[in-house]
Amino acid sequence: METAPILHTERLILRSFTLEDAADVQRLIDDPDMASTTDEIEHPYEEGMAEKWIQWCHECFEDGGRTNFAVTLRTDDTLIGKVSLNFRIHLPYKNAELGYWIGKPYWNYGYCTEAAKAVLAYGFRKHDVESIYANYFKRNPASGRVMQKIGMHYVEYIPKDPKRHYFEDTIRYEILKDEFTEK
Repeated sequence: METAPILHTERLILRSFTLEDAADVQRLIDDPDMASTTDEIEHPYEEGMAEKWIQWCHECFEDGGRTNFAVTLRTDDTLIGKVSLNFRIHLPYKNAELGYWIGKPYWNYGYCTEAAKAVLAYGFRKHDVESIYANYFKRNPASGRVMQKIGMHYVEYIPKDPKRHYFEDTIRYEILKDEFTEK
């Protein structure tokens, strides 16, 4: 099975998920406060869903459309979250969507910013994309601060519109390849 490359930051290691991560994924995602920060997660998160999701992560990577990184602490490999890039490289698009979640016990330590910056660098270095964008729920300004800290800029406000699969007021940020610096 193909796996994502391993990325290293000062405090983190980003790697592919393994089935051994399933219990930690289950524990982190089953927190209603954490689950409410993203539309990627069903809540309650039932037994067996983590294993299926991890398998899906590997299938997406092998198809080349998405890379999901397990965010782990460098000191002891504790799983704390996920950062991903979903590539849209078919015309007219040449971009990727950044997504992330960090388990509630690890909020407010800068881990999400550190991991997201590493994944932006990976996306621009290893993939033929011109921009990377991300969305956050208006009621979750902490996610917007992560985007600002990694150099993204405001693009648009997207009002709630279930017909377009926007179930909450959403704000989009973006960064162009030539705007990104790894500092």
